[in-house]
Amino acid sequence: MSTDPRRRTAPAPPPPPPPPPPNEPDIPMAQLDGADDEKMPAPATTNGTQHPGSQPTEDISFKLKFCTVCASNNNRSMEAHLRLTTPSPNNKNPSRTHTPTSYPTISFGTGSLVRLPGPSITQPNVYNFNSTSYSDMYEELKSKDAALYGRNGILPMLERNKGVKWGPERWQDWAVGVPRVGKRKRGGDGIGGEGGEYGDDKGAKGTEAGTVDVVITCEERCWDAVVDDLLTRGSPLNRPVHVFNIDIKDNHEEALVGGKAILELADELNAAAREARETHVKSGGMGGVNGFDSGMAGARQGFDERVPEILAGWQERWPGLPALWTLAWF
Repeated sequence: MSTDPRRRTAPAPPPPPPPPPPNEPDIPMAQLDGADDEKMPAPATTNGTQHPGSQPTEDISFKLKFCTVCASNNNRSMEAHLRLTTPSPNNKNPSRTHTPTSYPTISFGTGSLVRLPGPSITQPNVYNFNSTSYSDMYEELKSKDAALYGRNGILPMLERNKGVKWGPERWQDWAVGVPRVGKRKRGGDGIGGEGGEYGDDKGAKGTEAGTVDVVITCEERCWDAVVDDLLTRGSPLNRPVHVFNIDIKDNHEEALVGGKAILELADELNAAAREARETHVKSGGMGGVNGFDSGMAGARQGFDERVPEILAGWQERWPGLPALWTLAWF
């Protein structure tokens, strides 16, 4: 008996082809199991932002704080004060290539009174520190004899000083560590009223805390007075300060030369301090940046040790300006 062809079993269809393998993610081999994720280099940034944990770069904005001192805080210290706080884009000193164009600076006199030349050597014009402004001196001497005081350079000197700060200050009356903000107190105790704003002085920015890193006197007797005064104070802040003397004759011409020499020394000291600061931070020195900037014990040792060498090199270039140096403390 024949079989009904309609009841025959159809042959089984061929199995479907296997699906294609899934696309593998395009990731570095080192990250496949996550074991090396922390070893992968961080992507570079294009905005100059430093990644946490990376080595700090050289801080070219760092500036030492300076103080200039002469007898009456009128001629030599004020010329140096002006030089240290005036931008000098065309200065040819190689050490200024990466140094700030101006420094935080304050200035003082060490005399008992401010004395300016008068009609004769026995008739000086005498003023009190901390209570008489340069503007007051200018107007008084101009009214006395404008021709005389213009001819001997006193009026031009006071005109310059008026653009630097309010008036002469006495070193021995300086309260180190007391903020230099707001208005001055005339006479130091405020009995004479208020003087000009500290913030209006050239170089005031950076000196608000009332301390400096370097003191530069312009006469040996002023250096003696400063060093003796620091010893008398007893170092209450335990903060190091380098005290230099550069012997400058007290006339307008020599003050100009001395101001240029002081600026050159300041540039070299600042460059060395900046390098020592960077090394201190990179090596994990005590206190880091704050430790160096505040003069924490040992933080500035690298800089302190370089100062004599820097001064010796500077003295070779300026043999006509005898120099002294010591390390003291506030």
